Amino acid sequence: MAFQTEQIRRRKVRGFTLIELLVVIAIIAVLVALLLPAVQQAREAARRTQCKNNLKQIGLALHNYLDSFGRFAPVSVLPAGRTFEPYSGHVRLLPYLEQTNLANLIDWNVSSEFTTNPLAAKTRVSVYMCPSEVNDRERITPTLIHYPLNYGFNEGSWFIYDPVTGNVGDGAFHPNRAFRAADFTDGLSNTLGVTEVKAFQPNLWDTGKPTTLGTLPPVNPAAASAFYGGTFDSNGHTEWVEGDVHESGVTTTFPPNSKVPYQVSGVTYSIDITSMRDGESTTVPTFAAITARSFHTGIVNALMMDGSVRGISENIDFAVWRAIGSRSGGETQTLE
Repeated sequence: MAFQTEQIRRRKVRGFTLIELLVVIAIIAVLVALLLPAVQQAREAARRTQCKNNLKQIGLALHNYLDSFGRFAPVSVLPAGRTFEPYSGHVRLLPYLEQTNLANLIDWNVSSEFTTNPLAAKTRVSVYMCPSEVNDRERITPTLIHYPLNYGFNEGSWFIYDPVTGNVGDGAFHPNRAFRAADFTDGLSNTLGVTEVKAFQPNLWDTGKPTTLGTLPPVNPAAASAFYGGTFDSNGHTEWVEGDVHESGVTTTFPPNSKVPYQVSGVTYSIDITSMRDGESTTVPTFAAITARSFHTGIVNALMMDGSVRGISENIDFAVWRAIGSRSGGETQTLE
């Protein structure tokens, strides 16, 4: 009996050996290494879905605006003969995005420039932010606090606006234009409306190049260096209330996620370019290369003018990308 009791006691006090413990830890580490990418992929899939839902809501807002006014919202309204800092098309959609309280802050008869409304400028509008954005934060300036956005209105391939003639480019949205559905002769389903952009985007603005109407867009990112100049900063797409193309727009100058290299102090950035901020000159036209960019690997999410939402590959044929960027170019290319 005493012998059996001793055996039981010994069995009770026996624990793991060091080798066994290390084996268990190694197995757990392997399982974590195998599971972590799957968890990250699942999270990104959920973020990608939410991003598409944001675009869907913007599309519904655009079409509700169309039903109310017979035209799509203008991306900005610039008075002739003077400089101006206009509200964006995003501001005009607020009543159709369940943002009535924020929309009520805008008194179009008094605060016709976004700089007069600091409370609106600093407000985060969740539907305008992609959940994958790594810079979902305020931008603080000496005069205003701004909040960024991740969805830009398609303003065409390159030429944006001429303050002298009032002419505009080939996109779906332009200053001083509220297009009707009939103006999209390429078809609403074949025309890009809104696509992703990155907040705090490095950019060159007021480069002063080109100044001549009819200047063709650069054929590739390397050729864009001919239009470098002006001021460099990393504040593109940080002011959702502002109607300038480098803040609330996008162009199809280059395919999605293109790298447009520009070096500052030994650091190479991928930049956007604006020849003259729309509204900042009464004589100089605006040209812009504002690239669609996304944190979703290999794609950008996009809203077509018919309200459909698609993931567009960064490897899309360049001719097709340019074709869907124009509202009435007569191109036969589609995404189908």
